[in-house]
Amino acid sequence: MHVMNRRSFMVRSAGMAAMAGGLGASQVSAQEAMARPDQVPLGKTGITVSRVAQGTGMAGGNRQSNHSRLGFEGLVGLLRHGYERGVTFFDMADLYGTHLYMREALRSIPRDKVSLLTKVWWRYDGRDAKSVSPEIQKHSARLAIERYRHELATDCIDVVLLHCLYSNTWDKDLAAYMEVLDNAKAKGQIRAVGVSCHNLDALKTAAECPWVDVVMARINPKGEKMDGKPEVVIPVLKRMKENGKAVIGMKIYGEGRLVHMKDECIQFAQNLGLLDAMTIGAESIPQLDETLRILAKHPAAKVM
Repeated sequence: MHVMNRRSFMVRSAGMAAMAGGLGASQVSAQEAMARPDQVPLGKTGITVSRVAQGTGMAGGNRQSNHSRLGFEGLVGLLRHGYERGVTFFDMADLYGTHLYMREALRSIPRDKVSLLTKVWWRYDGRDAKSVSPEIQKHSARLAIERYRHELATDCIDVVLLHCLYSNTWDKDLAAYMEVLDNAKAKGQIRAVGVSCHNLDALKTAAECPWVDVVMARINPKGEKMDGKPEVVIPVLKRMKENGKAVIGMKIYGEGRLVHMKDECIQFAQNLGLLDAMTIGAESIPQLDETLRILAKHPAAKVM
């Protein structure tokens, strides 16, 4: 049986991920190699992250995504390449099934040099949270946090979000999950808690909810895959910042619908002065390098 040492595995992984995107790792230009994202505070959480996170959930669902479909070597190589390029923030979710890929990447990426974000897919307990008893919600949430920590091989996860909220009453409907996350935070198992939103009313609730440390919100210049037009969403993001929330922008490229205008999308996000960080789900090394190169062209406005 052929045995591959870890260094060879990682080199091969990065090369395979690069070639999958149509560019060998050795072909990355000197200009691209210099384009590294800023390290920034994630709001008032005390967590430091790279300005852009590597997302892992493109076309995600049922514990798989385009990223996991890259295969073990492909995704681990992509994560490792991101870290080598200065990406220290990694965006995962139980729904994407990408924890174990990150766990393998952490064998060669220092855990204390990166920040990990994941999300609880509470709908595994029932589509309607109101139909699930608080006792079941709490039990499920406790098991989820323990499993995530095991899958990631870490004692503490930096950010844990309730995933994909649609209702303006989520703060009442999901109170039992929130209580468990709060307790895990008090025990040092989680550093910050919050939500990702897919509805304008849910976003407005997040802006006012004292429990929320971090909000993941959809934002781009054209309103693609967003909760409303930019002029409607931006005032809600401003309210979040006024209330001390950290805001992470997502759908920066409109879930792929705006890839023809990446430069404009990044410039828009950088100029808002409302995003502490953003997450972009590059699916190959060339895509990741391109995003970092564009990001370096457009310095971020001061975040309020």
